[in-house]
Amino acid sequence: MDNDTILIVDDEELIRDLIKEYISLENLNADEAVDGREALKLFQQNNYALIILDVMMPKMDGWSVCREIRKTSQVPIIMLTARGEEYDKLLAFELGVDDYIVKPFSPKELLARMKAIIRRSTAIGELGERFSIEGLTIEFDSRNVYVDHKQVNLTPKEYELLAFLARNNNRVFSREQLLDSVWGYDFIGDSRTIDTHVKMLRESLGIYRKFIVTVWGTGYKFETGGNK
Repeated sequence: MDNDTILIVDDEELIRDLIKEYISLENLNADEAVDGREALKLFQQNNYALIILDVMMPKMDGWSVCREIRKTSQVPIIMLTARGEEYDKLLAFELGVDDYIVKPFSPKELLARMKAIIRRSTAIGELGERFSIEGLTIEFDSRNVYVDHKQVNLTPKEYELLAFLARNNNRVFSREQLLDSVWGYDFIGDSRTIDTHVKMLRESLGIYRKFIVTVWGTGYKFETGGNK
């Protein structure tokens, strides 16, 4: 990625300084915002490699900021929050967040996840291939997915999960393998994250959910003759 600037959005100065210190070790630059409104203003004026976004902030919270950004951009977003409830994680992924980290967090882990997401965002879309089966079409270059000629809106991770499984048609992957391949790092957390994304992906695919097959006791695969 040509751009090497990260936008750090958090109302706590100590957290912003800590993150900025660690990303400077990777020769990355940082812009800072102390609230949601300032974050949106900077986002509209600049092109960022990634956004680190706190949830609870004055003036405009992280959920609202994420909704606004996703109206026009698929820039990678990592959400930071003190709340670790499943509902909050599900909401974050439904809004199109690429990753979700609960405070207090390890700066080294955050940095590893940032680097992995940036690497993957540069690689996605390089292939100009197109995959179609029945009424399901995946355009790898544009990241667009169509169901019966109608475009469906997938979150970044839903798209990447679908694209990975489709490219590896008929291969079975464990949840851990999918986390490593799609998230791009050794995931520290609950492997049920995959189940959540598969559920959301199937809902988006409608009748073509049949291609995402559960292999009981193992994981998932994309199978052209599969059932629900």
